[in-house]
Amino acid sequence: MDRLLNVMTLLSLGLIGLVLLSVRRSHIRVEYSVSWLGAAIVLLLFSLSRSLLSWLATLLGLGYGPLALVMLAFCVFLVVFYRFSVIISSLKDANIALTQRVAILEYHLRALHDGR
Repeated sequence: MDRLLNVMTLLSLGLIGLVLLSVRRSHIRVEYSVSWLGAAIVLLLFSLSRSLLSWLATLLGLGYGPLALVMLAFCVFLVVFYRFSVIISSLKDANIALTQRVAILEYHLRALHDGR
């Protein structure tokens, strides 16, 4: 049990460090880093606090605390991935609309140029 909790603690700290470094180097935007930092902090808190982990295991009806932590990690990252899927879909729609506007502008420019 201790080994799994230690691994989860190290992974959470590593994720926090990676996200902060990526923000510093402008590889990821700040508004997107908040989701990753939040997920890493939640996992860090649960991996460091045995009482929180026991409470979560009891709440989920599990007898083994680290299994609750693994389930929590899966759920947290599933929510983060869903959030990014929504953002990517929105960006794709905006990109399509922008492409259509550029095509319309090009059409009007050609019409003006050919009319002279």
